[in-house]
Amino acid sequence: MLSSPIDEIKSRLDIVEVIQSYIKLQKAGANYRAVCPFHSEKKPSFFVSPARQIWHCFGCQKGGDVFGFVKEIEGVEFGDALRTLAQKAGVELRKQDPKIQSERRRLYEICELACRFFEKQLEASQAGKEARKYLLGRGISEESIKKWRLGYSPDSWQGLSDFLVGKGFKREEIERAGLSLKSEKGGTHYDRFRGRIIFPILDLSSQVIGFGGRVFKNLKRPDGGEEAKYINTPSTLLYDKSLVLYGLNKAGIEIRKKDAFILVEGYTDAIMAHQAGFNNVVAVSGTALTSFQLKVLKRYSENLLSCFDMDIAGNSATKRGIDLAQAAGFNIKVVKMPEGQDPADVIQKDPKHWESLFGKAQTIHDFYFGTTLSKFDKNTIEGKKAISKILLPIIKRIPDKIEQSIWVKTLAENLDTKEENVLEELKKTKVEDRAVEGEGPREETEYPPAKTRMDLLEERLAVLAIKNPQNLALIGEEDLKTFSPQICQCIHIFREKGVDFKAALPLEISDFVNRLFLRAEVEEISDEKEIEKEFKKCLKEAKILVVKNKLEKISREIKRAEESKDSKKIQELIQEFNYFSKHLCGTEVKIDYSGPRTDSETA
Repeated sequence: MLSSPIDEIKSRLDIVEVIQSYIKLQKAGANYRAVCPFHSEKKPSFFVSPARQIWHCFGCQKGGDVFGFVKEIEGVEFGDALRTLAQKAGVELRKQDPKIQSERRRLYEICELACRFFEKQLEASQAGKEARKYLLGRGISEESIKKWRLGYSPDSWQGLSDFLVGKGFKREEIERAGLSLKSEKGGTHYDRFRGRIIFPILDLSSQVIGFGGRVFKNLKRPDGGEEAKYINTPSTLLYDKSLVLYGLNKAGIEIRKKDAFILVEGYTDAIMAHQAGFNNVVAVSGTALTSFQLKVLKRYSENLLSCFDMDIAGNSATKRGIDLAQAAGFNIKVVKMPEGQDPADVIQKDPKHWESLFGKAQTIHDFYFGTTLSKFDKNTIEGKKAISKILLPIIKRIPDKIEQSIWVKTLAENLDTKEENVLEELKKTKVEDRAVEGEGPREETEYPPAKTRMDLLEERLAVLAIKNPQNLALIGEEDLKTFSPQICQCIHIFREKGVDFKAALPLEISDFVNRLFLRAEVEEISDEKEIEKEFKKCLKEAKILVVKNKLEKISREIKRAEESKDSKKIQELIQEFNYFSKHLCGTEVKIDYSGPRTDSETA
């Protein structure tokens, strides 16, 4: 019997199939390989072992099991990876007693039940049927309504709240989920979403975390004012609009396949685009594009096609988001919509016209220059100043110096001035911080610390020993004293149990040993004599490296003894130095009192 849902998921899923749903794998003997999705490379160094159910990149050194891959590729925590893989495996994650469930889990349940409530209202209520008719009139198909789980919130003050209370939730919990508000006067709760078409917002694990609502009929607020056309769930424990992209849970795989993503501004735009076969579309849902969202998107692709209505002369949220994307190194193209139309309008009228617009997409360079130069007269002083005021801050944010120089050259040519003058003004240009309020510092990709030469030699010896266990006899007990504890433990296990052992490994070295075996399996060298020859060479180099480090340490001690004029200590250290160099390395060394000096660089 499997001891946990994690074991059950691993038993049902094949790591190759899971990873293959994200990236293209090629057969390589008993294993599979690919270009690593986590760092730039041309030669594949990413390997997957179906036998060991692990993956590892020998370039960036990232690796792990199927959970580790989903965490890394989706940019999620373990809990989200667990839910994603449980869904793929058909494993039910048992619910805890509501009394001991975390608040986060309670909020997930509230959002899921609310989504089902809204779906039912769209299907069964009279007002919902009218809303459904409106959606169909906008070109959204029945299939899309179901796929995107669209719903309707009844025009009643406590319809949803009463339903959720009947399911065992408190009104305070419903408020914390962002689904109700508390009246300032009477202290009673009322529904946030009333008389609206509902667009559920899902996380990367396809769990409902929030909602967007479009007003369907003219509504009044409790104070008598008009309700906003669109409202969203406020920030909750589950939902933060600066972190979420609408539709990314559905678009992620297609973005990787096409190595590009299309950004639109609204829910309907994204739904209609997917319906037309453009499955690499995501929406920002009317918010500014944030650096966190860009960080997530960059895991999928660096090629961005913007379908925003962009006013580069202003300080709009759209422009701030594109500025962030440019500073983050994205390759940006702008797809211009026909005047007064958004993507949903274009797609509903003619999907082929929408597709043709991408063939006319402009690079961000051409778009910015074309738009700016069309607004001002570059032949007047005032026009030149206005053009510079708009474009210099944009150029300043470009991280790639070569690309930046191209923009500088273009600006100089259009203003009929020298590049040196543009560069001089560029130095004076100040750029405001585009970080969005509430965001933390931008994190860089974390890689394991660089390995020392000794680390590499030890691992190479272990890999060669796995390929030909007879080489283990060449390692003496004195050698083991100089190796790291991790490698020593591996060698002892190999000697006692053989390299084809089936017993469970100690937890602290299991990942390390599995990686060594994967490296041995993908290693091309197979001739026993060649393996032995390389093993001896690595072992000798490791011994020399140990002696060299020892001699360097003694040299520093001799220098300190010379500074303190301790002649007795100097003589002792010289004897020790000569012992190590002669008896362990086979190299004679001459030393004078200014410090040690070897006749051969081998020491």
